[in-house]
Amino acid sequence: MIRAFIFDLDDTLISERQYIESGYQHIAKVVGNKYALDTEIVYHDLISLFNESSKNVFNRLLDKYGIEYDDELIFTLVEEYRNHFPKIEFYPDVLPCLEYLRSKDIKLGIITDGYANAQRQKLKAVKAENYFDEIIVTDELGREFWKPHPKAYEIMQKRLNVKFGEMVCVGDNPGKDFYIKNLYPITTVRVNRDGFYSKASYFEEVKEDIAMKSLSEIWFIEQILEVKHENLRSKINPKTGISNIIRCR
Repeated sequence: MIRAFIFDLDDTLISERQYIESGYQHIAKVVGNKYALDTEIVYHDLISLFNESSKNVFNRLLDKYGIEYDDELIFTLVEEYRNHFPKIEFYPDVLPCLEYLRSKDIKLGIITDGYANAQRQKLKAVKAENYFDEIIVTDELGREFWKPHPKAYEIMQKRLNVKFGEMVCVGDNPGKDFYIKNLYPITTVRVNRDGFYSKASYFEEVKEDIAMKSLSEIWFIEQILEVKHENLRSKINPKTGISNIIRCR
């Protein structure tokens, strides 16, 4: 019996690309106002630089404009980016999925990595507290407890008062979101939205139980609720790492 669904945040519930674009709009205003530059041009330059490489975007932007800078200025821009209140929203399929789970008396949680201030701003922007019973930002536990470390899952299990075998964890990143099934009898679901980590390698080669493209494939949830977790795990295909009982198209 499944009693709880735990979701990742970035590229699972919200678009990381949308967040980055929001952050660059904010930085464009900061830089534009400080150096009397056209904010639209600064924004487009930020996006172009990011598309070339995600490394040292602010440094490269200032280099492009011939602006002298030091580490303190870069740090200030990074903090502006992380602390800005983002213009973001849930993917269109998220709220219908959550409403469906609520109708089944399923408890809902979020476990998210990333810098605490940035993640909290994202959560506030989408009013996540209105939809989820528990939210854990792993950075608030300590950087060493970012996923795939199990600490956040252990805390969530206790807070929601469910067994590990009654939990389903939904994420997108093969590098950290599914390894938990190797430690506890938790069902894992991958929603592949072609996000930033869609091509990442699986951590320790541990794959998800169920793969899907969108949470709108809501019929998969009904099947999970009808299958006991131990039966699901006993049917894992050793070659693919995917359940033979449930496979979302």
